Amino acid sequence: MRTFEYRKVSTLEEAFHLLETHGREARILAGGTDLLVQMRHGLLGPKILIDLKGVPGLDEIRYEAPTGLRLGALTLIHTLETDPLVKEKFGIISQAASSLGSYQVRCRATLGGNLCNASPAADMVPALISLGAKAKLSCRNGDRFLPLEDFFAGPGRNRLRPGEILIDVQVPNPPPAPAGFHHTKHSTRKAMDLAVVGVAVAFSSDSRREKCADVKIALGAVGPVPFRATGAENRLRGERVDEDLISQAAFRAAGEAQPISDIRASGEYRREMVRVLTHRALKQAWMNLLRGRTPA
Repeated sequence: MRTFEYRKVSTLEEAFHLLETHGREARILAGGTDLLVQMRHGLLGPKILIDLKGVPGLDEIRYEAPTGLRLGALTLIHTLETDPLVKEKFGIISQAASSLGSYQVRCRATLGGNLCNASPAADMVPALISLGAKAKLSCRNGDRFLPLEDFFAGPGRNRLRPGEILIDVQVPNPPPAPAGFHHTKHSTRKAMDLAVVGVAVAFSSDSRREKCADVKIALGAVGPVPFRATGAENRLRGERVDEDLISQAAFRAAGEAQPISDIRASGEYRREMVRVLTHRALKQAWMNLLRGRTPA
């Protein structure tokens, strides 16, 4: 690992100044669980690390009834896993957080780091995309908001512009209609492993809980970026939900996947697991809806 300068800032203005001064030689440090590993292996060699943990408010979770949930970029994954408010109102987020790495990693890793690392297999991303989350990106010139599904440019690449910092993730309230959610992933080991396939589903129905009013199906680890299976979603909307319809939607989701073959799984295996896991997630989310359970 090459030598570098470490700067812990106490305001965003300090961080913006350092980013402007050092440009591509600077990196933001959050939990460090990905960045420091990449530096140790020589994959990254920044000259300066800018530690944001001294900036007040970046690790806060706030809920406002009219608008929804705000998750600070430095919120620990373990906090998302255990926070009572998140578990009650946005249980799919807690479910996704509990699947990320080991307990030790979850106690160090941050939401912002998991997103900005831009791994196609990032565990938090499908759940947040299924909820319609947006990223708040800030720089000296102001703020902009980007749907989270548009935040990723490719493996390891995000849409942050020079000088920008991810401040928080904003999650709208679930739909007022009956709703159900579920997140699942498959990995080669039960714990502490990257997803081979990740699936998150957010379902809402008509008032009689018979037809699909709306649905979002987000897939991870089966394309260059996490994405929504819009073809599968379109098959479900407006239709009476039953086992056959769920099977058809899962088959469509598998067709939308763009899996690669690597050391963890072949592309063919991943595509089949998309079908299997999408079927399971849709069925479980619909069962949660029928039971009146909004958490995952």
